[in-house]
Amino acid sequence: MRRLTLPLALLLAASLAALALSAGVGSANLALGELWAVLGGGGDALSRTLILELRLPRSLSAFATGGLLAVAGALMQVLLRNPLADPYVLGLSGGAAVGALAAMLAGLGGMVISGSAFAGALLSTLLVFGLAHGTGSWTPSRLLLTGVVVAAGWGAVVTLMLALSPAERLPGMLYWLMGDLAYARTPMPSLLVLVLVCLLGFPLGRSLNVLARGPMQAAALGVAVRPLEWTIYITASLLTAMAVTTAGSIGFVGLVVPHMLRLVLGNDQRLILPACALAGGTLLVLADTLARTVIAPEQLPVGVITALIGVPTFLYLLYRSR
Repeated sequence: MRRLTLPLALLLAASLAALALSAGVGSANLALGELWAVLGGGGDALSRTLILELRLPRSLSAFATGGLLAVAGALMQVLLRNPLADPYVLGLSGGAAVGALAAMLAGLGGMVISGSAFAGALLSTLLVFGLAHGTGSWTPSRLLLTGVVVAAGWGAVVTLMLALSPAERLPGMLYWLMGDLAYARTPMPSLLVLVLVCLLGFPLGRSLNVLARGPMQAAALGVAVRPLEWTIYITASLLTAMAVTTAGSIGFVGLVVPHMLRLVLGNDQRLILPACALAGGTLLVLADTLARTVIAPEQLPVGVITALIGVPTFLYLLYRSR
């Protein structure tokens, strides 16, 4: 039990430190004492508005989005037994973005956008796995190439939708597609989904550990392989859709975080899934803090920061997998 709780406790402390840094750093920096006073119910009116209404909701949204993407990437990597799998590379983010943009262009909002993003992510999942399977078995190279092609196809659809969009909507849509947390003000739904998936994933950890060794071995050991695979499909699609509707299309978090954690913590999914939630959230909180302070008062899309981290990491993983 200590092997599970100690890394999670350290990651939780890092997450709290990142949230405190994000809430205190900005156009007007706040000392730790001021932050603590506001969280305790005190502080002046300006500090309370700055933290409770502007920075803290955005930071919690960034944490939830990063955790959702990292857990989705970890599940996809278990399912495919491929460390290069993640929602961005395999086209899930692209499918979710197309669904969300279609709902936006139709003038819809709220839960309809989330539902459309979920449908797009699930459709992309079915396309990738159906085309990659073909008449033979899945292979890492076939899955990766199929995912890249499907992602490129979704990118073409997004470009077409942008070309046909009204000019007044175009800047906001482009910024959202690059990953934007500026308008993320309702973190609770994403946080609740993240916590629920981590709680449900813990009792499934042993089955996921067996599935990571291959479907035939899992079936021989009594695991219901097909229902478990469909559970992973749907869960990864739901997590990706929630992340996309919260912050747009953000790449490489689901690739970098699970792989790095496995190098440090091993491959026990009972530990990896909650660790991915904490580490992915921490990474995106820090990336968002950097995105809104590096050229302040202007802001960078947070997807730019994650891409600058993820691209060299992805190339390094490709080099290692030769």
